[in-house]
Amino acid sequence: MEKRSERPSQLITKKFAKELHLNFMRYRARIISKYIQKEDSNAVWFSIEELENYIDYAKAKGERKGYNVNGIRFYFGVYPDEKKYAEKAGLATIFLTATGKKIKTPATNNIQTFALVRETADEEIPGVEPMNYGSIGNPPSLTY
Repeated sequence: MEKRSERPSQLITKKFAKELHLNFMRYRARIISKYIQKEDSNAVWFSIEELENYIDYAKAKGERKGYNVNGIRFYFGVYPDEKKYAEKAGLATIFLTATGKKIKTPATNNIQTFALVRETADEEIPGVEPMNYGSIGNPPSLTY
């Protein structure tokens, strides 16, 4: 069965993407690199397979924990400046974490079970581990 794909509403032009990246390099990367005294990473890459696998994993594990999994939140991070992180030591990264709403079913009584379901606000789902270790490239700085 062929997957149906619709045009995402959040697409931007290549020109705007380049502007965003140049702004990052101009207003953030220079300051960060000067502060840490080395060129920092400015991009992280995950394969489609890795992303699809994480999404499938997060949905399955989140649902088992009683959550309606509805998104992925991306966080900025920095690897510890330790030898075990090799070329990534001290460099920026991003990591992903699944978000969703806890499904709460109302209390039942002896006469009938209510089919109504309430959901809580979006939150990181406990027990669904974040994903990291994308490729930062070599050298770390890429130009969009």
